[in-house]
Amino acid sequence: MSQEPGGKAKIIVNADRWIKDLSHNWNYIGYDEINYTHTPEGEEVFKKFMDFMEDPYYIRAHHLLCTGNLHGTYKWGSTNVYMEDEDGRPIYNWDVIDRIFDTYLRYNCKPFVELGFMPQDLTSHSGNNYFEYHMDGWRYPPKDYSKWYELIYNLVKHCLERYGYEEIKSWYWELWNEPDIDYYWKGTIEDFCKLYDYTEAAVRSAFPDAKVGGPATTGPGKGSRSSEWLDRFLDHCVNGMNYFTEKKGTRLDFISFHAKGAGYNFSTRYKKQLPSIKRLINQVQIGFDIIEKYPPIKGLECVLSEVDPDGWAAGGRFDNPNLNFRNTEYYPSYVVTAFNKLTELAEMYGIDLRLLSWAFMFRGERCFEGTRTFVTQGIDKPILNLFRMFSLLGNKKVYLESSMKKDQTKFEDDYGSKEEPEIFGTATVSGDKKIEILLYCHQDDWDFGGEYEVDIEVSGLPPSTSKVILTHYRLDEEHSNAYAEWVRQGRPDYPVEAQRRVIKSREGLELYEPISDVLVFNRTFKKKLFLPVHGISLLILSLE
Repeated sequence: MSQEPGGKAKIIVNADRWIKDLSHNWNYIGYDEINYTHTPEGEEVFKKFMDFMEDPYYIRAHHLLCTGNLHGTYKWGSTNVYMEDEDGRPIYNWDVIDRIFDTYLRYNCKPFVELGFMPQDLTSHSGNNYFEYHMDGWRYPPKDYSKWYELIYNLVKHCLERYGYEEIKSWYWELWNEPDIDYYWKGTIEDFCKLYDYTEAAVRSAFPDAKVGGPATTGPGKGSRSSEWLDRFLDHCVNGMNYFTEKKGTRLDFISFHAKGAGYNFSTRYKKQLPSIKRLINQVQIGFDIIEKYPPIKGLECVLSEVDPDGWAAGGRFDNPNLNFRNTEYYPSYVVTAFNKLTELAEMYGIDLRLLSWAFMFRGERCFEGTRTFVTQGIDKPILNLFRMFSLLGNKKVYLESSMKKDQTKFEDDYGSKEEPEIFGTATVSGDKKIEILLYCHQDDWDFGGEYEVDIEVSGLPPSTSKVILTHYRLDEEHSNAYAEWVRQGRPDYPVEAQRRVIKSREGLELYEPISDVLVFNRTFKKKLFLPVHGISLLILSLE
């Protein structure tokens, strides 16, 4: 379809043209600071998700096996699960890990277990091993792979005994994080493949039905180190000699890698820098092309175990003012577009895709700090309302076309600077009682303003339908947006109680218009609305 003149878009939905089952593949989140899990603020976030989640969320966190003071700080955490006595004999302590996993399960979530990083008494690093994020010991291979094997074996065995077969059968077990970059891994690719072989054997020995995978490398680029590591890891699993069994190949139950739409550095004298949907798609496509080289594993589930607009979760508006976009309606606008496009790409490749948002919360930050979080000082950010919208979608995807759908891979530049916004979305049905239509209007430039007239036509309603009940939720600058209210309150870093009360009154998912009855003619629903750039509408048609 071609774009209609005059800034208009036409949306056509056919409610009785079923496309496929809709996988709710967004139910994955993660964060660095694993000790935040069982803080009051952390549990508050899990409670928010539990209150609306349609399926359990999987939670991935760094530093599960690290040694330290058990206190969460930016990009650091620890559990002291492994220590050795004076004779070098392992001492296991499950207390903190139990508390973490118990917290997940109490809020109807599930562990996406990231097996890393190296405990202090097990590292091969011979230098200063005082363990914090800026030190080196936790980034190294083990001094003894057999002791690593025993640690992983005993961890999985303990979880099996504590939580039971049926529960942990649904968990993921992923080795490490971003081993292709020096920050997280000081060994070689061969060292990492060896570690995976020992890890996979240990997990499977303790629990044969476990789901084990990796390599959780960074976003693939053409000819990049990240692409090389993903390729060599997959080749090792399919064709290489297993370091543990000394036989060909290593079992792999899912493939994971990451994708980011931008990279930011500390800069108070900053230039405008945008995230890019095109860049994100290109990274994932390169990853899919690498997977295509290995037919034996092509059908495996693929988890983008970090997929975000950018790659610095702990940075905020005081570190780089560009990062203020995470407070605004732009963040959910980018995410809904990215998730839609990546899901379409995966369908083209025949890949079962999962999408994990690396976002949670930070303790002690200033209000709307701009970190990549779902809440700030306990106040819901607009991004959380996108996930509330996601939760209301049905499980059957039906036909939707738009006159303003875009192919970002064909943009002249990374940001589509010469392009009009994309207006597109997803339509679903829930049984024979509801139709859900999620529409977004996105342009990578957060300064691109205005609104577009959108004509919606939904055909294929049941023959007996004479009217529908319309519920219309909106997320934009004026709706479902506590940040906008915080701005109106004067941008206080620490709102007083009266300010906080007003700001929180705007944090939830809000209606755009009153719930109403709409007459239907010839099995067709018609609606005209105005959708601003970086706005998202969810229309729910309840059938009588």
